[in-house]
Amino acid sequence: MILLESHNVVIQNTLAEKFNKPGSIDVVFVDFDGVRFRLSTPTSKEIIVLSMNIRCWDELAKYGVTDVLQREYGSRVMPQPEADYHVSLEYAIDSIPPPGEERDALIKAASLLKRNALAAPFENAFATQKTLESSETSDLPGQLMEIHYRDEEAIYIQAANDRVTVVFSTIFKDETDRTFGKVFLQEFVDARRQNTAMQHAPQVLYSSRDPPLEIRNVAGLKRSDDVGYVTFVLFPQHFSNPERMQSTISHIQLFRDYLHYHIKCSKAYMHSRMRARVAEFLKVLNRAKMENKEVERKTVTGRTLVQR
Repeated sequence: MILLESHNVVIQNTLAEKFNKPGSIDVVFVDFDGVRFRLSTPTSKEIIVLSMNIRCWDELAKYGVTDVLQREYGSRVMPQPEADYHVSLEYAIDSIPPPGEERDALIKAASLLKRNALAAPFENAFATQKTLESSETSDLPGQLMEIHYRDEEAIYIQAANDRVTVVFSTIFKDETDRTFGKVFLQEFVDARRQNTAMQHAPQVLYSSRDPPLEIRNVAGLKRSDDVGYVTFVLFPQHFSNPERMQSTISHIQLFRDYLHYHIKCSKAYMHSRMRARVAEFLKVLNRAKMENKEVERKTVTGRTLVQR
């Protein structure tokens, strides 16, 4: 199995190549969760434009995505994105730093465009938690933020005075996926209880069909055996400093991708074991075949008998 990264490798490799050797480019590609990117040189090969289309942009806009992108990319954010895209970044070749750590950091930041956009509601929730912690009305939870980042699936984030709750809804369309998914998700819950070394990890809760209490009143929730809800409870220790906060955001964003990736890997492993077992059985059957041997015998009268 591979290690999933928060950055987009296509963006990273393409920008590294074009910054070293400028040339015309126009490529469209898709990342996890149906996020669409475009790398192009619409006006000149000396100016590269990176654009992104993400289905939950309108929701992210309510939770401060513009401020996050301005902080991360500054003047490179174009005032008007390309048509059919929600945000565009412009890179002029003559303003790119020379090869070295600064250029590598610039390329890495560009490849994290999707991750940084989805970080907005998490940063919003973490800031709200600190406010509620010192507020006289700390018993009241913060706003429930809904991020519909996939068809029929969403992330729900809500801050309280002592925690931030993150709920993932996920759809298992295949019966086998549903079985594997329940096993994996239940293991998430049991692992923290059974392993004392994981006591500092976020608390994980899993429920199928019925949504958890935090989102039970949300309109339009689907209640069926195909739906699972995974709840992460993040405490201040998980986002107490900027470095830890950014690490937490990066890891929790990849949860859904890792879950379904591991399901597919498990199915592939089971199929390979089944094929190997069938091959062994066929070898046994081939060795067990009776060979027909004819033996001629003579009787006293001279007649020939064929015994099989």
